[in-house]
Order: sequence, then C-alpha cells, then structure tokens
Amino acid sequence: MSAAPRETSQPALVRAVSRWQIVGLSINDVIGSGIYLLPAATVALMGPLSLWAVLLAGIAVALLVLCYAQAASYFDTPGGSYLYAREAFGRYAGFQVGWMIWLTRISSAAALGNGLADAVSRFWPYAATDAGRLLVVIASLGALTAINVIGIRSAARTGVALVIGKLLPLLLFVVMGLFFMDWSLAFSGTAPDLSDMPNLGQAALLLLFAYAGFENIPAAAGEFRNPRRDVPFALITMITLVTLIYAAVQVVAMGTLPGLADSATPLADAASRFGGEGLALVLTIGAVISILGTTSNTVMLGPRFLFALAQDGFGPKLLARVHPRFRTPAAAIILQGVLSVALALSGSFEKLALLSMVTRLLAYIGTAAAVIVLARRHRDNPNALRLPGGPLIPVLALLLTLGLLCSASLSNLLAVAAAMAVGTLIYLFPRKGQAGQGAGAG
Repeated sequence: MSAAPRETSQPALVRAVSRWQIVGLSINDVIGSGIYLLPAATVALMGPLSLWAVLLAGIAVALLVLCYAQAASYFDTPGGSYLYAREAFGRYAGFQVGWMIWLTRISSAAALGNGLADAVSRFWPYAATDAGRLLVVIASLGALTAINVIGIRSAARTGVALVIGKLLPLLLFVVMGLFFMDWSLAFSGTAPDLSDMPNLGQAALLLLFAYAGFENIPAAAGEFRNPRRDVPFALITMITLVTLIYAAVQVVAMGTLPGLADSATPLADAASRFGGEGLALVLTIGAVISILGTTSNTVMLGPRFLFALAQDGFGPKLLARVHPRFRTPAAAIILQGVLSVALALSGSFEKLALLSMVTRLLAYIGTAAAVIVLARRHRDNPNALRLPGGPLIPVLALLLTLGLLCSASLSNLLAVAAAMAVGTLIYLFPRKGQAGQGAGAG
C-alpha cells in the first residue's frame, strides 16, 4: 500500500501549508460531533467526576499526540500511522494499519450521520423517528459523497465553508454560561464505581472519540512547508487548546442543565436555560456545522486510503481508476459512501462511535509501538523531536491503548478480528500480476 495516491493520478489537497494553518486544520479535525453530543453520555457514565474525566482523557490523548509528533519529526512524506507502522514493522503491518484506518473512516462517517440526526432532532423532531433518521443520514452522506466525486477542490471549499462557525457557538456557550453556573449542581450526583472496569472502559472510549482525528494531519505531511518541524508544533498546540475548550464546555453544561445525563442534545438544552431558544438554535446550528465539517473531512480523505490500496494491487482494479472528467477516485468514494450509509442505519451514534474507536485503536497501537523502534533507528537525527524520558511516553501510550482495546465489548473485538482476517486475505491474494508490488515480505 502506498502512503497516498500518486501525484500524477490525484491532485494534492493542500500545498505549502504554514504551521498555524496546520494548527487550524488539526483543531478542525478533532472538534466535531463529540463535544456537542457526548457531555450527556459522559455524565451518565462518570457523574460528578465527568470534568476530571474530560481532563484526564485530554492528558491521556496527549501521550498519543506526543507519539505522533515524534514520529512525524522523522519523515517529510505523507502516510501517518500507515507510514510509521510500515517503516518500523514491515509491509504487512503497514497494510493492516492502513486497512483499519479506512474502516475507521466508514464507521466514523456512520456515527456522524446518526449524530447529525440527533443534533437536529431538538428543532425538527421528525429526525428522531426511523424515517427521519434515514432521511438525514442518506441526505448528508449522499450529498458529501457527490461533492467529493465532482472534485477535490469543491470538497476542500465545502470543508472550509463548514469550519466557519464551529468554534464561535462553543465560545459563546462558555462565556455566557459561566454567569449562570450552579457550581453545586456541576459536581452533584452519585460518583461511579471505580471498580466497574467495563463502565470505565466505555467512558474512556467515548471520551477518546471526542479527541480523535488528530492522527489525520501527519497523513498529509508531504503537503506542508516544513512537516518535521510544523506537524509536532501543531499537534501539541492543538491538544492543549482542545482540552481546555472541552473542559470548559463540559463544566458549563454540568452546572446549567439539571438532568444532563438524559439529554439527547445537551448543549442546546443547557443553552436554552440561560440564553433562551435563540441561543439553543445557535448551538444546534453550530453542532450541524461541526458534524458536517468533520464528516466532510472523513468522506474526502477516507477514499484516498482505499484508492492507494487498489493502486498497489489490493482489491478490484475499478477502485484504482480516476474518473475521466472529474479526476477523482470516484469508485472508491462511492463505495465508501454506500458502506457508510448502510452502517449508519444499523446502529446509534454512541454504538458506532465506540466501534470507530476500537478500529482506530489499532492505528494508535501501531504508532506508539513504532515510535519505540524508530527512536533507536533515528537517534542520530539532529532534527528529530526528543521526548522527555526517552521511551517512557511511547511505552505509557502503548499500555494505555492496549488497555482500552481490552476494555472494548466482545462484539466490537470480534468485528475488528473479522476485519483483520479479511485484510489478511486481501493482502495475501493481491490482483494477478501485482503480487510483487503489493504483498512484499515484511
């Protein structure tokens, strides 16, 4: 599998992006549906400990972010998790990580389709019905799929347009909400049983979903001005800002909305209590923009992995073709869109969010383990980022991700195992005539 589609077949998404633009792109990748929909689920699982859980999740994700920052400092080529696993452990490991990343895109898009239906249901109750959810899922994923088939430039413009207004509603919610806080309410309720590992594991995976997406930036490293320097800077700056935003939003929601755990649209419901229905509408619009923006990125970038797989001989040749008019991997885009819609209609937002995190954990595990190997290989590189404690941070990140994987439900673990088995078959039996290119020893 190649790290990204060849330049002759697919135009670059971005060129000569500066470090502060990379910070903005990484924040856009992370802040999506989670912050608008998960405060209620967090309180339901963690009660008065929810704020500390959000902060602890940010610190835990920072370990992973530092691993990606260190790995990114070794390369100026695109690929991200796939590249790091391949360089450290060989082609088969890289293939499996790339395969799981693509499957994560499908489950993430499916979760976001359901999240959009949940977000708009407050002002459009029909969206909460089966027929309404079907309409929202098909309309949103179908439209974004069509936009990406037409061309990467139209997709990029759509993504930029959807970024506008993503952060402003959250900042407005926090600034106004702080004046109406009931601090005793924010930390009231029954604390969870800290010995209930399944409950804690589910809470951790859901919180991790809210922070997920940071791994997208290193995958496009070849299109940045100085990726070895700028990607680590952007990742570290992003996780600091996002953790502070998430903590502020969580505590305001906890301190302004009694019964937060039972709310399907927690931020809009909390906003209506201190800002009226007008502010609730602003938060709903912000949620829609945020979810659509994240979905747009997922629909745009996901097919590039599938396209790259097909170019290397894995899967039908049709998926490696570029549309003669639009110059996009139309077949790969359409296939991902169809699979995302089908999966979206099979489960709820939280169920699909958990599934997407379990598949994503394979990329995190691969990167954390790869950093331990690559750090020794690049120890004489003067430009490489050096983390304090040597291998301590990657080892802690690896233990964290392995622990989270073990906490996943049996059904999700079986789904991942089945996906890896399918990936192995695809790897072992590439298209005829391309075995030497695609399935080299690793």
